Amino acid sequence: MKWSFNRKRDSSKIKTQVINWEGPYALPKFEKLNGLPTLPECCGVYLFTCDYLDSLVLYGIGITMRPFKERIVEHRTNYFKGEYNVLDIDALKRGLRKEIWHGWQYASDHQEEYIDRKEEISVATQILLQHIKIFIAKTDNKRMQERIEGAIAHQLYVSKEPYSDIIDGGMHLKGRYNAEMPILINNVCGHKIYGLPEKIEI
Repeated sequence: MKWSFNRKRDSSKIKTQVINWEGPYALPKFEKLNGLPTLPECCGVYLFTCDYLDSLVLYGIGITMRPFKERIVEHRTNYFKGEYNVLDIDALKRGLRKEIWHGWQYASDHQEEYIDRKEEISVATQILLQHIKIFIAKTDNKRMQERIEGAIAHQLYVSKEPYSDIIDGGMHLKGRYNAEMPILINNVCGHKIYGLPEKIEI
C-alpha cells in the first residue's frame, strides 16, 4: 500500500522551511519608469503585487523553470495582445477588483470588441504594468514551486479578506498530494504583502 499522510500519526514529522521573497523587481522594459531593478536570471515562484494601504497587495502568482525574465516577458506580451485580464490600477490600490478588459476565452470570443477598444485597453495595460512590483522565491524544484503556488493561491480563494477577490480564479494548481509530507513554510520578506501569509503549510 502506498504511504499517505495522516495528520494524527505524522504531525510530528512535519518540518519547517524558510522561503525568502526577494524584491521588488520591475517588469522587463519598465525599470526606468518605476525605478525598480531588473529580474535576476534564475527560476522559482513569482508574485505580482501593487501598492495597497501601508504596503502592497498580492494579485497574481506564477511559477517558472525558465529564467524569471524570460517568463515575465511572455506575460507582458500577452497583456498587450489583450489575452489577459486588465485591472483598473486605482481600484486595485484600494483592494478592489475592477476589470477594464476580460482576457482569456472572452478575449478570444470578442476580437471585434478588443479591436474597437484597443487604444483604451493598451493605455490601461501600460499603467497597470508600470505599477506592478514583482517578488520572487528562488527554487529549481518544480514540485516545491507547484506546492508553494497552490497553497498561497488556495489561501486567497478561501479568504474572507476584501482583497482576496483580486486574484484570478480558475488557476491550474497542483498543491500537495496526500502521498507527500507537508512542509510548514515561514515566508520572509522585507515588505508586507497582503495575501502572503507569514506561515503556510504546503
